[in-house]
Amino acid sequence: MPDAAPPVFVLWETLTDELFERTSKFPRAIRHTLTHRIEGRALDVLEGLVAARYGRGAEKDAALAAVDGQLARLRVLLRLAHRRAHLSHGAYAHLMERIDEAGRQVGGGRASRPAVP
Repeated sequence: MPDAAPPVFVLWETLTDELFERTSKFPRAIRHTLTHRIEGRALDVLEGLVAARYGRGAEKDAALAAVDGQLARLRVLLRLAHRRAHLSHGAYAHLMERIDEAGRQVGGGRASRPAVP
């Protein structure tokens, strides 16, 4: 029986679906800029989580650090989408809460790794 997916992967896979659903409603004028970048960052995080799950040692550490950076970039993009009224206050708050939850799980994964000299 295959290993169950880590909770952060399940959370992010669900959140990626939600982000795609929300960005599909963004105006056509920003489809090739902000929408593309938000969706790309979400997929980058998903790929990074896969790399971290199957990586070892320094490779796993690098993947988790990269995911952390992608989450920070995604927060900025979503803040911009909210400021430009492409996301409602409620949607923005919900997405930020979920991204913060994923960030805590990624940070916990990084903290639980032994320090590499």
